[in-house]
Amino acid sequence: MNIFLSAQPSLLERAWLAIRYPYDLVRNPLNALLSIPALSFLLIPTFSSYSTSFNLLFFYVTWSTLILSNSPLKVEVLGSLGIRVLFYLLPATAFLAFDGATPTLAAKAKEHGESALPMGEEQGGRKGRWWRTALVSTGNVLLGIALQSCVELVFTKLLHFRSALKITTSLPMPWAIAIDLIRGLFLREIFSYVLHRYLLHHPDSPLTSYHTRWQHTITAPYAFVANYDHPLAYIVHVFLPTYLPALLFRFHLLTYHMYLAIVSLEETFAYSGYNVLPSGLILGGIARRQERHLMGEGKGNYSCLGIVDFVAGTSLGEDLMEEITEEAENNHVQERLKGRVKRGGRKAKSRSRS
Repeated sequence: MNIFLSAQPSLLERAWLAIRYPYDLVRNPLNALLSIPALSFLLIPTFSSYSTSFNLLFFYVTWSTLILSNSPLKVEVLGSLGIRVLFYLLPATAFLAFDGATPTLAAKAKEHGESALPMGEEQGGRKGRWWRTALVSTGNVLLGIALQSCVELVFTKLLHFRSALKITTSLPMPWAIAIDLIRGLFLREIFSYVLHRYLLHHPDSPLTSYHTRWQHTITAPYAFVANYDHPLAYIVHVFLPTYLPALLFRFHLLTYHMYLAIVSLEETFAYSGYNVLPSGLILGGIARRQERHLMGEGKGNYSCLGIVDFVAGTSLGEDLMEEITEEAENNHVQERLKGRVKRGGRKAKSRSRS
């Protein structure tokens, strides 16, 4: 492997590696995982395909070169920024452009129709507050990256500890990534519930007024609303529940960036306001709970996924199990209708041929 790492890359090559990293992070491991059965990857890797081995080798070379040719802090910060841009800011901007360019079509895709359009008449039109929401949301995302950088500097430069996240040339095992992702998302669910309910919606909390005067002035969400809040409220509501699990479990940087990509996509779709989502069974329920939280003046639905709300009895509207059952039944009905349409089309073709 030293053959690949013997030559130091130039400045342009290092810049290109940093730009490609978020893309390679998702593409190469995903291709490797999807190109072979899970059991062969976990139990008998010697039978993996050549394409899988090549993808993993190429990503290892890219990752190792990136780590060895740049400071760990630079890799962490630029990688985290790239993930947030690729999986949150760009999709949120695309959704906003779609809502503004095709309002009639967008209104049909919105759960609450024209009233949910960020540039609609009820939101102040094209001169409304949508641009301020997008600007504050982007600023808060950058604030989160800056705070993450500060934590690393305190750990490594001030306290002379090891880095907050594990940054090494070695790659984590697939099962280690899966375990960290599961417990990270679960702990984020608990943190988000506790901090959101007792620091942002408790009458005695000084942060409650900030949160209600900022995010809760928007009742019909769109993607940028996910990170639109007073900076102090944003730190409590978004940054701490997301970052603390990675800090406590000391995620590998690669795992953290995958985790951050999942969180970013969840925020993008959960606050999009659309009734047609990639995974209706999961994202559809999350989106409805976020809408009920904003429209219900923060009287429930404090957690991200709704699990802790279900246990604590603070769910607004249908509880988690009822939503899952209803969504599964709707998906089943849609699949049956699609099947009938296909069978009807085949019968019509057979009759026309005869």
